[in-house]
Amino acid sequence: MSQILIALGGIGLFLLGMKIMTEALREEAGPNLRRLLAQFTSTPLRGVASGAVTTAVIQSSSATTVMTVGFVGAGLISFPQALGVVYGANIGTTFTGWIVSLVGFKLQLGALAMGLLFVASLTMLMSQGRVARLGRIVAGFCLLFIGLDLMQDGMSGAADWLTPEWTPGTGLAGMVAMMALGLAMTVVMQSSSAAVAVVLVLLSSGALPLVQAAAAVIGMSLGTTITALIATIGGSRAMQQTAIANLMFNLGTMAIAFPLLMFVTVPLEGLAARSGVDTALVVFHTGFKLLGMLVFLPFTHQFAALVEWLRPDLGSRTAPELDRHLLADDGAALQAAHGVVIWAAREIFAAYALALGPDADLRRLSALGLRVTPTLDNLKDYMAQIAVTRDNSAETAAFAALMHQADHLTRLLEQSQNRRFIEVLKADAVTQRPLRWFAGCLSPQRALELPKIGQRMARMVDPFAQRFKRHRRGLLLGEHAGIYTMQDTFEKTDAMRWFTRIMHHVQRIGAYDHDVQTRLRYGARPGSDTF
Repeated sequence: MSQILIALGGIGLFLLGMKIMTEALREEAGPNLRRLLAQFTSTPLRGVASGAVTTAVIQSSSATTVMTVGFVGAGLISFPQALGVVYGANIGTTFTGWIVSLVGFKLQLGALAMGLLFVASLTMLMSQGRVARLGRIVAGFCLLFIGLDLMQDGMSGAADWLTPEWTPGTGLAGMVAMMALGLAMTVVMQSSSAAVAVVLVLLSSGALPLVQAAAAVIGMSLGTTITALIATIGGSRAMQQTAIANLMFNLGTMAIAFPLLMFVTVPLEGLAARSGVDTALVVFHTGFKLLGMLVFLPFTHQFAALVEWLRPDLGSRTAPELDRHLLADDGAALQAAHGVVIWAAREIFAAYALALGPDADLRRLSALGLRVTPTLDNLKDYMAQIAVTRDNSAETAAFAALMHQADHLTRLLEQSQNRRFIEVLKADAVTQRPLRWFAGCLSPQRALELPKIGQRMARMVDPFAQRFKRHRRGLLLGEHAGIYTMQDTFEKTDAMRWFTRIMHHVQRIGAYDHDVQTRLRYGARPGSDTF
């Protein structure tokens, strides 16, 4: 009984260490890895590489998936590109097995980890910011190896009671049963990495034959996708599509790996005799993940089309969904919020372009409040739940810029109620040309990049201000001379002020968007033209 309790405690310490280490790694490397994902996913193949590296670094395929969903929702990458990251994340998650096999079993670091855990704990308690995070990373790493040692101690006698009579056997039915057992272990433990570590311990102690351990690992690959699929209930379409794609990818990989196992059993046994059974199992785990990626990669676009057919998206006319699941990752949540800001800006700009353009179509501007206001209200509620850490200056600045954008978009919605000024501006020869230029800048064909719109507005602010100043002076002189009535003078003056305010809001939205993109994508200091 005591051996079982020691083994369970070891599993618990391993899970705790994985959680502490993963969260600290994600906080420390998250912004840089997020930029890596955003910049190096131009093709599915590059997405595979970035997804594998990101998952290997932060030790969490779920965190990588959350980042990717945020990029899809923000429009930074397409769904086929996101699939490349999903393939890579499944490869990167095998890195934990290599750590356990090459470092945990070969070097036996449990005793050293005990002393290092004391130093790491003091670092966590006596420091803040980056140093404290590094302490958490080391502490999680230490707990991982201490837990691994306890698992080995607790399961050292497992070969005495876990006899072949207690295992399903190595026949077809037995292998299917082992896959089901591996799936169940992953669902219960909520971590395929920890489940693989348990199987590695049982394998190294002689309690499981290699072929049964390999079958269990195949089932574990599917188990982690079911957990993710359940977690997406009530989430956005992008999150659900990604979870469905992950499930289908691992089902396909399992369909490849299971029959393959029957053919590679003898080579695996030979590798185990030379390098150890744990190394042979990790090689098999990584190998069938790589093989699955190679099979799926050439058909990524067709695969994406199938997933989108199974879980269709309503298209760009509908605002992007703000997935509450993304709130677990500040950067991903900010990316999602940015996607909504871009959608709302384009909707508002297009409505103004139609109203101020040659057709003078006011219908879209009239319906703007009903269409966009609920989305902006949801955006503000969502952003209120984003807890950006103070020591992450890039995300803090991006959060502030997004709040400014939301405020200027709200002001544009309020100004859309003063549609009576449009007719006044169109009837005035002095304001007609600026109005046409402004409508052209906001047209859907040119309003794809908000920072460029902001730069155009900034260049014309002073020329338009001078023109309107001279025109107001002329109107006042004309009113004194009896050329214009008092009512005409006030209407035209108010209309120019209205137009100036709209132009100001558009310019600030574009300028702040440059700041958001710089902070979230590249992490560099924005240029002076932003403010």
